[in-house]
Amino acid sequence: MTTATFDTSVAVHRPLHPLHVLLLAGSVPMFLGVLMSDIAYANSDQVQWKNFASWLNAGALLLSGLALLWSVLSMVSAHRRRRRPVLAGALLLAGWIIGFVNSLVHAKDAGATLPEGLVLAVIVFALMAVASWLSLSFERSGVRA
Repeated sequence: MTTATFDTSVAVHRPLHPLHVLLLAGSVPMFLGVLMSDIAYANSDQVQWKNFASWLNAGALLLSGLALLWSVLSMVSAHRRRRRPVLAGALLLAGWIIGFVNSLVHAKDAGATLPEGLVLAVIVFALMAVASWLSLSFERSGVRA
């Protein structure tokens, strides 16, 4: 006969809502597209790559802004705060702010966006990737058989 035991050392998580997962996971490839477009613009000087980066940045800011709003609302409604969601929310906020600054940099004249647009794109992609990884990584349930 098998008995189920409850392990109190393992945290129990509610699964994320699928829309929240879509918002988090959708912003990372868009910020990667911004980075890749900036790299292509730095190598070719074709202004259309800067335009692609600007539009991708706008879409990524929309998705990550909604994910940030969702994260804040879920942290406020949670009964107790854990370190990982707070850190992920802080990284998401920092990435969104730097992404907004990057959109202002991309609004400049074509030649004025380099190299700061590329540097900001690298920072934003790294922040958003780590924030999404922290948000989407689940711990095991506390019930063992």
